[in-house]
Amino acid sequence: MYEAPLKLAVIVGSVRAGRFGPVVASWFAEQARRHGGFEVDVVDLADVPIPLELPATPPALEPNMARPAGMAELTHRLDRADAFVVVTPDYNRSVPASLKAAIDWHYTQWDAKAIGFVGYSGGSGGLLAIEHLRQIFNELNAHTVRYYVSFPRYYQLFDGDGQLLEPDEPASAAAMMLDQLQWWAGALAAARDIDRAA
Repeated sequence: MYEAPLKLAVIVGSVRAGRFGPVVASWFAEQARRHGGFEVDVVDLADVPIPLELPATPPALEPNMARPAGMAELTHRLDRADAFVVVTPDYNRSVPASLKAAIDWHYTQWDAKAIGFVGYSGGSGGLLAIEHLRQIFNELNAHTVRYYVSFPRYYQLFDGDGQLLEPDEPASAAAMMLDQLQWWAGALAAARDIDRAA
């Protein structure tokens, strides 16, 4: 078991006006704190200016490239995380542009780290976006865990105060995902420590 506290960044992927993402992220962050395996940091992409226009040389080829000054805190928070949970809807059967841009502006921040997903949307519960994100993060040498949490027709599942009407099943799914995430995050953090010491 990895000894140091594992740091988990919960990323709110949508920046759309009237979005529901912060409600879902708040619920999940509470599940993660109760789990006890992580220090939890909620990263809301709506708080960060993320240009859609990428530099001529992508971060994958120049990992230490300079990013826009307003992105420095985001980069630091992604750097220090051992694991991520991406909270995402699906837009037009795929990933929010804000989330894809934040991913593309970074590279080493995802490398050899564990990633889980919480999806929400009308019909699919975010699964269409999650499937695309698995492919994207695989290309970045991250490990996506098998288990996930999904909220189809989320607007019927939460009350006006952001509380789940029937919390047991989603909480169980979250606990299973967090267990997997803790195992993989610890294993990968230990491997990264060995690489740095070599």
